[in-house]
Amino acid sequence: MAKTGKRLRAAYGDLDRTALFGMAEAIKLIKGAASAKFDETVEISMNLGVDPRHSDQMVRGVVSLPHGTGKDVRVAVFAKDAKADEARAAGAEVVGAEDLMEEIQNGRMDFDRVIATPDMMAVVGRLGKVLGPRGLMPNPKLGTVTPNVADAVAAAKAGQVEFRVEKAGIVHAGIGKASFSEDQLVENATAFVDAIQKAKPTGAKGHYIKRVSVSSTMGPGIKVDTAVLGTAPAA
Repeated sequence: MAKTGKRLRAAYGDLDRTALFGMAEAIKLIKGAASAKFDETVEISMNLGVDPRHSDQMVRGVVSLPHGTGKDVRVAVFAKDAKADEARAAGAEVVGAEDLMEEIQNGRMDFDRVIATPDMMAVVGRLGKVLGPRGLMPNPKLGTVTPNVADAVAAAKAGQVEFRVEKAGIVHAGIGKASFSEDQLVENATAFVDAIQKAKPTGAKGHYIKRVSVSSTMGPGIKVDTAVLGTAPAA
């Protein structure tokens, strides 16, 4: 059994790890426990009542956090000619076509989001085995396959977060930094929860959002009362 580090034991302190808190109170506790020498990322994790092995129970989408993530997002864009110029002007760090495909095949992965114009998907499709497992494959449903590359790059850099439920029915994301104000983190968390609720698949049965917790990179996990979020099943 893994041992709990001194920092984490101190962060938990007298905290009742079984207790449920409102989102605002949970965020306050998280900020108070963030004592690392770097600006810790605040994350939210949600356990959903879905089985993603079934296509009608997949939960996937994007959400624009009102206060961004605090992370410098590096964007790669597959585009040519004028669209490539638009992507660069919008702030994309990596722009290319067949040449970019070859660089990625040779191991280049210094980016966090991949966007492509529709005409480039024949090229991008060859990278499915590389980009797919990393959750980087452009998808029109997520707005990452689009002729409006400038808007897509701007959204990615402004704090747009992609989410996808894992095999165990868990979806998680960074919702900001410990240096954010409590209000900013609560608003970001609320936006993420709302997006998950709206993404409820048709095949989901019973209680959809089962458990929610928030944590920081080096801090404890705090359980959030789903009843306060309006996600609990009706009595």
